[in-house]
Amino acid sequence: MRGTFIVMEGPDGSGKSTQIELLKEYLDQKGQEYIVTREPGGTVIGEAIRGIILNPEYNEMSDVTEMLLYAASRAQLMKEVIVPAIESGKVVISDRFVDSSMVYQGIARGLGAETVSAVNAPGIGNYRPDRVFFIDIPEEEGLRRKKEQKKLDRLEQESIDFHHMVSKGYRKVLARRPDVVQIDGTLPIDEIQRIIREEMQSIMY
Repeated sequence: MRGTFIVMEGPDGSGKSTQIELLKEYLDQKGQEYIVTREPGGTVIGEAIRGIILNPEYNEMSDVTEMLLYAASRAQLMKEVIVPAIESGKVVISDRFVDSSMVYQGIARGLGAETVSAVNAPGIGNYRPDRVFFIDIPEEEGLRRKKEQKKLDRLEQESIDFHHMVSKGYRKVLARRPDVVQIDGTLPIDEIQRIIREEMQSIMY
C-alpha cells in the first residue's frame, strides 16, 4: 500500500519544526508508521551538502551553485529515503521540498521557478506530496523568532528584502494549488496543529 507524502513549507521562523513534532505525537497516537526528514539533508550525503549550503563562511557561493546543491541533496533524499518509505506504506513528513527551491532560488534569487523545476525533475520523478502545509508568517516576525532561537545560517542572514521576496514567492508559487493547505502562522500553536490534524484525518482515514 502506497504511503502518504506530507511537506511542511514556510518562511524561516514560521514554526514548521514545532508543528512537525506535534504531528509526530498525533501519528504515534494513531499507531501510524512514519519517517521525518528535512531539506537540505536527510541522508549522509545530504547532510554534508547542507553543511556547505548553509555555512555563513561561503558567501561567495553563486546562486546557480546553490540551486544545484539543493537539487543534489533532494535527489539523494528521494532515492535513499522518501521513495522507499512511500512505497512501503509509511507516512513521510518532510521539512521543506522542491517548492522551497522554486521560491528561494527560483524567485528570491531570480533564477526562475521553471528553471528550478526543470533542474529538480530528474531527481523527483513522478513523486509529489499529497499535502503541502504552508505556514504563512510575516517575514519580520519569522526572523525575530529565528534570532531568538539560534545563530543564523547563511540564508537566514540574507537582507530583509530577500526575505520579503521569499514570502511573496511562497504566496505566488503555492496559491490556489489543490494540494496546498495555507495556514496563518500567527495563530496559536495548538490551533495550527488542529488544522493540520483535521486535514491529515481527511486524507488518511
